[in-house]
Amino acid sequence: MSEKTNLQDADGKVSRVIRVGTRKSQLARIQTDSVVEKLKELHPDVHFEIVAMSTTGDKILDTALSKIGEKSLFTKELENALEKNEVDLVVHSLKDLPTVLPVGFTIGSVLKRENPHDAVVLHPKHKGKCLDSLANKSVVGTSSLRRAAQLKKRFPHLEFKDIRGNLNTRLKKLDEKDDFSAIILAAAGLRRMGWENRISQILGPDDCMYAVGQGALAVEVRARDQDILEMVSVLNDSDTVLRCMSERAFLKHLEGGCSVPVAVYTEVKNSQLYLTGAVYSLDGSDSLKETMQTSISSDNQVEEQEKVDEKVQRVGITALKVSEAAQDAAVKLGVDLGNLLLSKGAKEILTVARQLNDAR
Repeated sequence: MSEKTNLQDADGKVSRVIRVGTRKSQLARIQTDSVVEKLKELHPDVHFEIVAMSTTGDKILDTALSKIGEKSLFTKELENALEKNEVDLVVHSLKDLPTVLPVGFTIGSVLKRENPHDAVVLHPKHKGKCLDSLANKSVVGTSSLRRAAQLKKRFPHLEFKDIRGNLNTRLKKLDEKDDFSAIILAAAGLRRMGWENRISQILGPDDCMYAVGQGALAVEVRARDQDILEMVSVLNDSDTVLRCMSERAFLKHLEGGCSVPVAVYTEVKNSQLYLTGAVYSLDGSDSLKETMQTSISSDNQVEEQEKVDEKVQRVGITALKVSEAAQDAAVKLGVDLGNLLLSKGAKEILTVARQLNDAR
């Protein structure tokens, strides 16, 4: 249990202080503020204090993420603070969190997902166009191997180049120079920043499937802090938890990460969870894509209720208040789809992609 910090106000009233860790970027702050607002509504007597810090990923801006080869680029410093009791919980973009967390940490909640798809943002001079209508050899910026692999195949007339930096920096590079005709960004980040008007096109699953966990926020806590775990578990969105668990189990089974092109698409319909997963060669010419589904029905909810709050971690997530049977089914779906792709040659595609990326 972490040491509890208390604060006394002018009237002598003592309130508990919970320190919330976040990255310093504007988007990270907006995301963290949105989570803290929800917690304040549920716990008006608790004082939430935000502690912002820079991470390795924020500091290395001249290298493609896939080349740095560090799994916890945007999380390590935050987890160090969590380990030293300098903060009590940390807000992340779920897609930044590896499928296996360091011992002693867990994701205590996954909030309702924002639009997980990728978006096209055009240079102002190309206003009104889309990727299809951009001129031959137009340069599109993305630092994601996953996006580049899918889009090279789908839009062979375009060229794709790395672009790094936070959202503000990338938009500035697009608008103020002539290097790029368009850039590809997560729609969720643009919407949270209030920049929806910059979205020219949302890329559906036929054009570009998204990254594991994209669009979802996660709250990471110390696994032993039962009271904090209980506090944040109320924020869990059941469908998002189950979708992201299946995606993370799929990625983990493939041993994928930042340095290989792996993409997913999930949906929940009529108590069925559908997972589409794909792996690609770097240029997108070679790929495998399959869809599987499983039931996440709550028919057996009654006998489940006694064990629904067991502190079991699945692919880094401890989802209290979400059906255990449904969680198990979601994880099994991801593993089964991973096995199906591996049986069709996914490992070979990913091994070559990893080697080529290392050699770049």
